[in-house]
Amino acid sequence: MLGLSLTLGACSVLQSDKVDYKSASTAPSLAVPPDLTQLARDNRYAIPGGPVTASSYQLGQAGPAVPVAVATIADVRIERSGNQRWLVVKRPPEVLWDPIKEFWQEYGFLLSMDQKNLGIMETDWAENRAKIPQDLIRQSLGKIFDSLYSTAERDRFRTRLERNAAGETEIYVSHRGMIEVYRSGNAATATGDASTVWQPRPAEPELETEFLRRMMVKLGVSQEQAKAATAAGLAQPSVRIAQFDGQPVVQIDDNFDRAWRRVGLSLDRTGFTVEDRDRSRGIYFVRYVEPNPDRQDPGFLGRLFGGSAKTNSPVKYRIAVRSQGDSTTVSVLNDAGTAETSANAQRIVKVIADDLK
Repeated sequence: MLGLSLTLGACSVLQSDKVDYKSASTAPSLAVPPDLTQLARDNRYAIPGGPVTASSYQLGQAGPAVPVAVATIADVRIERSGNQRWLVVKRPPEVLWDPIKEFWQEYGFLLSMDQKNLGIMETDWAENRAKIPQDLIRQSLGKIFDSLYSTAERDRFRTRLERNAAGETEIYVSHRGMIEVYRSGNAATATGDASTVWQPRPAEPELETEFLRRMMVKLGVSQEQAKAATAAGLAQPSVRIAQFDGQPVVQIDDNFDRAWRRVGLSLDRTGFTVEDRDRSRGIYFVRYVEPNPDRQDPGFLGRLFGGSAKTNSPVKYRIAVRSQGDSTTVSVLNDAGTAETSANAQRIVKVIADDLK
């Protein structure tokens, strides 16, 4: 319950010694809503995989580095656009998959999605226990009653590997967060109802950047090089919503390569199911679930142990990315590939634009 939860304040900047993730579940994962169901397999990578288990690795201990020759350290670089960052590695996705999978396990995560054929892995919901304040009471009783202490936040991370035109692998890490709140917004309602629900909270680019930095170290870059590479940022290109022949679109002052990457990361962050992508045509194939205002959220624990709520059926769309020079337009197409002007298209455009900003 929220009454036993301890939260950290507004600061979300991740410090290198302030991460201690523990999966919210060691058995069944959260019930997967219709828009995040397992995707149909294709033969894009077709690499056989094994079972996933959580590692007992404790953060703060220096783990062994991945054996990488000195000459290969330079094959990892980070690219950025505003507060968005991704890695580019001169190795094929098939070679990188297992080390990245091990990376998340070493940091205390379970994987709820592990699809090499699509180049997508996603962690289960996990709690950053480093956010629990270490006061005198916590230090005295925490070792005995550690399970009584909890934050009101949960995080999950999606990693996407995509081969670019140069044969390199681009690695994207996106964060999604949930926060536990009282239904009434107060400690208790007038009738004494103090029940809670889990609601989405904004993505934290700082978390994404920190894990990209740590992933660089896993792939052979020194701590100092990785820290320097992720320190600086660039100005964010302008993003706005417009109308084109009655169709809502997102306009980005950026070229195709960067806009394609940013839109893909935005789709990952905002929970769309990306079923496939065709970079040569500039199309993401996604599934979208229309919000249901009457839906009763069963809460985090309810989903954790199999509880589910009535949701609308997912609908397939295509997100088209079209560029001319340094100007890019993002639009929503229906499953047949024609322009979509419905209320859902307007919602999707707004979600993408808000995240890109």
